[in-house]
Amino acid sequence: MKLFEKALSRRGLIRGSCLVAGAGLISLATGEVAQSQSARTKSSGQPRVLALVGDRFHNPDYIRVSLSKAFKDINASVDYTIEYEKLSTDLLKNYQMLVIFRDGWIWPGGYLGPDAASGYSANLEMPDTFPKSEGVFWITPEQAAAVKGFVNAGGGFYALHNCSHIALSPAAKDYRDVMGGVYISHPPLRPFQVRPTANKHPITDGIEPFMVNDEQHYVTYDKDPKYLLLESENLDGLKFQDLGTKAISGWAYDYGKGRVVFTAVGHTIHAMWNPQYLEIQKRSMQWLLRQI
Repeated sequence: MKLFEKALSRRGLIRGSCLVAGAGLISLATGEVAQSQSARTKSSGQPRVLALVGDRFHNPDYIRVSLSKAFKDINASVDYTIEYEKLSTDLLKNYQMLVIFRDGWIWPGGYLGPDAASGYSANLEMPDTFPKSEGVFWITPEQAAAVKGFVNAGGGFYALHNCSHIALSPAAKDYRDVMGGVYISHPPLRPFQVRPTANKHPITDGIEPFMVNDEQHYVTYDKDPKYLLLESENLDGLKFQDLGTKAISGWAYDYGKGRVVFTAVGHTIHAMWNPQYLEIQKRSMQWLLRQI
């Protein structure tokens, strides 16, 4: 018993918590922690990246694992978090790049399981006693302005997969302006091709068309067509609603003193780790950090 108690010393617990933070998600509880980390990063010459990830339909662990391959070859220090409420101007000043890989909803009243399409309620003893789940947008006008200000001042913003959904929020005007578009919808998982557009860019130079089995996201794009980098197409001729078989799948442009990249693929690790798409992710991060 004494050996067990000794193992649970305060020093051991602190060391253990640091290991957990390093392996996965961190808590953005204090500005002091971020400031000290920022100082260490500056001394090592590494830029710092904040990755806001995970929502009801996208487990943060699969996102962290997915992105780890791209970040492996990037000279940067990455902090993952699920704490959307901490996103602010004060927090972002400690970072050089922001990655958002989550949608715009939270569920304050709770919900039955991670997948809304599954029949979780069918086998509950008293399904009617659980409150009806209702999603609400989490982003505030101040947070949207913080993202815009961060990029305007020179930061890089990598918007991935379903984060275009955030732009649907009435409070997200500044966010949509900097991100460049807004989510429409998507069909179920199915195979489709992703290919570069005719617009030349370091991110897509030499990239060949590739196939993924993923959610083919349809988005509205607000900026100049010359910044479009990727498009997707269902080669089987399967249309979605009245939107056809093709969709915009990525763009990149300068915004103020900073840069923005959006890529739409990302619902499965299988798609995230497609060699061509993995190269696109890596180059996107390097371009945002001005490493290429």
